[in-house]
Amino acid sequence: MKTIALFTFMAATFMLVGCKQNTESMKEKESQEATVYLTKDISPEGLVNIYKALGVPVKGRVAIKMSTGEGSNPNYLKPELIKNLVLEVDGTIVECNTAYSSGPDDLQDDRNNSENHWKVIERHGFTPTFKVDIMDEEGEMRIPVQDSTHIKYDIVGTHMANYDFMIALNHFKGHPMGGYGGALKNLSIGCGSRNGKAYIHSAGKMEVLDMEKLWTPEFIGDQDGFLESMAAAAQAVVDYFQKKEGIIYISVMNNMSIDCDCVDHPEPVKLEDYGILASTDPVALDQACVDIINQQKVTATNDPTDLLNRIDQQHGVHTIEHAEAIGLGTRKYKLVSIDK
Repeated sequence: MKTIALFTFMAATFMLVGCKQNTESMKEKESQEATVYLTKDISPEGLVNIYKALGVPVKGRVAIKMSTGEGSNPNYLKPELIKNLVLEVDGTIVECNTAYSSGPDDLQDDRNNSENHWKVIERHGFTPTFKVDIMDEEGEMRIPVQDSTHIKYDIVGTHMANYDFMIALNHFKGHPMGGYGGALKNLSIGCGSRNGKAYIHSAGKMEVLDMEKLWTPEFIGDQDGFLESMAAAAQAVVDYFQKKEGIIYISVMNNMSIDCDCVDHPEPVKLEDYGILASTDPVALDQACVDIINQQKVTATNDPTDLLNRIDQQHGVHTIEHAEAIGLGTRKYKLVSIDK
């Protein structure tokens, strides 16, 4: 009996110690903050400086995922701004074709096929200055997702396999469907093939793009499902590169319309340029950008009202909430200026 009693006491003690350690570990995890670096210097030099502040050197073949802009959209990140960074890391700008057409009046601006997409890329000045790759030009592949609530995999361009490291170079702004566009959208919709974009937008209902059903309730009927699918697809791309050489995230807050760079004729910019932010956590980075917009004051030259309304109407912050819930990153961060 004494032996049994001693064993019971020891087991209970170990359980209490284990519970305490687990509780402490959970508290420690909950209290962890990501670091988001900031510079107000929106220049080629500022972009290189914020990259270096992360302290994560690129390795192998480097993909720089960014939007080269819809045909008549003036707000995309310009070649002269990104040039020094691209040369610094010997990177290749990567894109994917869009799921939509610009419409019968803007056929020259279409990016839903590679032939026309290349024309827009050239017209916007990215070739021959940079190496550029349309990742789904020769097909698509599936990569696994951790969160299969809506999508069972992520559909990306086959050329993604040609790269070891990714820099998600994001232009933070509004978005007609997502509320805002930042790191999470660039990783998900941005890296999706045409079918991949349809799959995410429809929250897993449209695996193969059907142009006749584009923008119908079947395609856009579940807003939160779409936002959660974006988070899941973003995590899939992050996982893919973390298993290779790595991935980092940089967001430029300039030319911030309520419309995305994928909109051919965006609404006027009403916000002043703010700066460049960077992090090794895409969730913290997007949260920091949204918080900055929330903190803006209305002045004669700066008005965040429309963008905040767009984010609220589209429930945009839910993408960030779900990304944190599935373990992609944390919404807790500390903002560190690198400016002297």
